[in-house]
Amino acid sequence: MKLVTPAKGTIEISKEKDPELFYLARVGLGGLGVVSEVTLQCVERQELVEHTFISNMKDIKKNHKKLLSENKHVKYLHIPYTDAVVVVTCNPVSKWKGPPKYKPKYTTDEALQHVRDLYKESLEKYRIAAAKSSDDNEPDINELSFTELRDKLLALDPLSKDHVVKINRAEAEFWRKSEGYRVGWSDEILGFDCGGQQWVSENCFPAGTLAKPSLKDLEFIEKLKQLIEKEEIPAPAPIEQRWTARSQSSMSPASSSAEDDIFSWVGIIMYLPTMDARQRKEITEEFFHYRHLTQVELWDKYSAYEHWAKIEVPKDKDELAALKERLRRRFPVDAYNKARKELDPNKILSNNMLEKLFPLSETN
Repeated sequence: MKLVTPAKGTIEISKEKDPELFYLARVGLGGLGVVSEVTLQCVERQELVEHTFISNMKDIKKNHKKLLSENKHVKYLHIPYTDAVVVVTCNPVSKWKGPPKYKPKYTTDEALQHVRDLYKESLEKYRIAAAKSSDDNEPDINELSFTELRDKLLALDPLSKDHVVKINRAEAEFWRKSEGYRVGWSDEILGFDCGGQQWVSENCFPAGTLAKPSLKDLEFIEKLKQLIEKEEIPAPAPIEQRWTARSQSSMSPASSSAEDDIFSWVGIIMYLPTMDARQRKEITEEFFHYRHLTQVELWDKYSAYEHWAKIEVPKDKDELAALKERLRRRFPVDAYNKARKELDPNKILSNNMLEKLFPLSETN
């Protein structure tokens, strides 16, 4: 990796040459330099088979170890206020067997019908059917994708728990009728239509090894869903859960010195389905309440740390102090700040987040 730094100009680092700085810079948060050149180890483009099916937590517990160890990619989409778990696995197409022969039980229209019916019913309930039907710009609901329909449903009453529960149940029904296989290149298959604008908090925490999963990942989800129900949070679907191998990058939330360690990543979500400023403000406040509850109840218990792109710097002084202390327990803050001082002593690359979370003045 070539790193352009304010103090030392362009430096070249690798795992053989200055390994400590190399592994710090791989998740450098922009504070160590500008990466001008990087050598990546690549693999050939792969054609993948994606298998989507519905399960439930009881069966997931039985099959979890097998699902993790036998699939190249796996994720669960948990649907709050239901027992439905959408399982999505992806694996390279077999050179011997080829893609699976599978005929879907339902068409896309049949899978979407329950959601469309709920939308029509909800329009009438919220007494805006007449206004909607007279709006020439209103798209035909038969033309809308599932995520577009979900956004429209949520926009009617995004903070009503009962309304969100109905939408979640309709989503579970949609996935039940969308079970099947899809074949495509990895860049097509591994993407995910996660809907419109949204707030997301994603956490990463250790989950044992492939040979011996700790099952803390499933316990985390069960506790999270219990919390949602107890606090009656209008939590839409999905709660996305996926897994990665450990990272050697020191500042990664999945960093570990143990080669076999695996980490689970869990994302909670709230959508911003309209441009109405008041509604967006109310959703934002509710989302941060939801995030705060998960933080208080779950983060420390499961050693969960937020994805760097999702961290919000607290305005409250005590909360900020607690977050800084928490980050220090997980990450090599002194080593990171030492590297910042050497490579960028005048803070040319710094920003508000770095200054608040990793103040150089507090480093020994």
